[in-house]
Amino acid sequence: MVLPLVDEHNPKCYMCHEGFKNIEDLREHQDKVHNLNEQKSNREPAPGDVSVF
Repeated sequence: MVLPLVDEHNPKCYMCHEGFKNIEDLREHQDKVHNLNEQKSNREPAPGDVSVF
């Protein structure tokens, strides 16, 4: 899909390629539709990861 040059500066969802007017609208869309926050909270360290405190 090719966007016109007028929309080139608008943020676009990388999962569904829907365009938005500003970054806040994009964040709301990703939180509601794609549930990215739930995916991030389930992350655990991989075996062999080293944490420095």
